[in-house]
Amino acid sequence: MVDHNEKLLQELLKKPGNNVCADCGSEDPDWASYNLGIFICMRCASIHRGMGAHISKVKHLELDRWEDSQVQRMKEVGNIAAKNKYEERVPPCYRRPTKNDPQVLIEQWIRAKYQREEFCHPERQNYLSGSMEGFLMKRGKEDSRYQLRKFVLNENEDTLKYHVKENKEPKGVLKLSELNVSFAPAKIGHMNSMQLTFLKDGSTRHIYVYHDDPEVINGWYTSIRCAKLHLLQVAFPSTPQSDLILRLPKDFAREGWLWKTGPRPSDVHRRRWFTLDNRKLMYHDEPLDAYPKGEIFIGHESSGYHIKVSNTGNGCKEARFPFHLITPERTFCLAATTHEDRAGWLAVIQQTLKRPLTPQESTIEATLVRKRTTSNSISIFSGR
Repeated sequence: MVDHNEKLLQELLKKPGNNVCADCGSEDPDWASYNLGIFICMRCASIHRGMGAHISKVKHLELDRWEDSQVQRMKEVGNIAAKNKYEERVPPCYRRPTKNDPQVLIEQWIRAKYQREEFCHPERQNYLSGSMEGFLMKRGKEDSRYQLRKFVLNENEDTLKYHVKENKEPKGVLKLSELNVSFAPAKIGHMNSMQLTFLKDGSTRHIYVYHDDPEVINGWYTSIRCAKLHLLQVAFPSTPQSDLILRLPKDFAREGWLWKTGPRPSDVHRRRWFTLDNRKLMYHDEPLDAYPKGEIFIGHESSGYHIKVSNTGNGCKEARFPFHLITPERTFCLAATTHEDRAGWLAVIQQTLKRPLTPQESTIEATLVRKRTTSNSISIFSGR
């Protein structure tokens, strides 16, 4: 028999806002923090418990016994009122996590809201200045060892620099406006890790970093996003802020192993690690390579970019589910090992093909067209 308080809690769950987790948006939360007055999912409940009962007191809605005063607190607050309080001043550059986001992002969001109360007290938001200095563990370009390196973020210079020796000239200078940053715990093997992707001498370069303190790595991530938003606001003063936020760093649309052949029918299948970064589809020998072996720009379908699915095998038993990515330059023959994996890749590539190009992406495409035209002219005159 369901007791009176349990019935009241189930009724409260039906109210707007209470039917999803107050922190990550997961549907049908079955836990609650009764002193904060919010309904949360199991994953977020474990983070709340980690903060200590002096900050958040957690109970299961059905398995734990509820006091009348605790239910009354849930009735008085609820998710919408709590969000209005604890998320009152979230900066536009701050990434609000969803249920599928990495643990470090969700955990720091929860701690920022309730433990540090950063969004109630803006003076505690130390990632808005456009500058930051500190040390991160960085993976070597030629080997897998991580070494301590000093990083310096400077919005005014449009740079993120890193130093091998603190008082020496920087070893690397990354242009902030061309930098993408994403969390990469599964890939790097460290919960508090990021991948920095940028252009170096016309080619894409990847840098992998981590820090033992999750608050520090999240601080770097947010500082980079905030600095990039400031640069966008200067470069595009008439563009609505909501549109500029869409240009801030994003996690990769998809990553994983695919099989790829060369342009000739006789070329064999080779297993490559593919990464879709906005409109750039890169392939690598290994997931943590510093440079991709190749890059494919995926333009809009109106310019001749499209995909074609084949339901017949192509001579490689692992590459059982082939598809072709067709660009004005050439056709790329790719294949997945499973039907589900191919469906996932087809979905994200189709979304990219249908998405209108930004002015910046149109410039990239025009540059690629000029390169193709120049390359074809050289081939004709040289007899190649």
